[in-house]
Amino acid sequence: MGRADQQLRLIAEIVQVAGALEVEVWLRGGWAMDFFLGEVTRDHEDIDWFAWTDNAGALAEGLLLHGYQPIPGPPPDLQLDFAKDGLDNSFTFLDRDMAGRVVVAGGPWAGAPWPEGMLDAGPYGWAAMCDRQSAGPDRDQADDADLGSLPASTDQGRRGYRPAGGGPPGMGQLV
Repeated sequence: MGRADQQLRLIAEIVQVAGALEVEVWLRGGWAMDFFLGEVTRDHEDIDWFAWTDNAGALAEGLLLHGYQPIPGPPPDLQLDFAKDGLDNSFTFLDRDMAGRVVVAGGPWAGAPWPEGMLDAGPYGWAAMCDRQSAGPDRDQADDADLGSLPASTDQGRRGYRPAGGGPPGMGQLV
């Protein structure tokens, strides 16, 4: 089994674990782009996720029970990283400000707003590609390549998109 297949298996497992815990998660980064496009476009170093900061403890506990091991990294109020079978998963935490906007939960950018509509795909979907369109501290060449894969005419890549059908979006096409 190749790395992409192993990562897809972990994506499905994390969606199942999070769903059983009633914890909302969204794919972000390169895998979000691939789900949007309906195909694996490149090799991915890791799997990036969004989750609500209020659910960090429950999510961590659920992942530990399923064999994921914590990896030291960024401040835990900003992000938690876990590995399973040698594959990394990073969970960036979201919060809401007093106005109800989705914001960065912790770290040096705590309280900074994420783009409006970023989570419109719904839980267990993928976050809008707009999280990578702005110049940010974690944007890299892979992000630029992913953004170059978006059809120029689509507005869905900027706002988020979830195709009709049940289950995690795109799993039917990707698995």
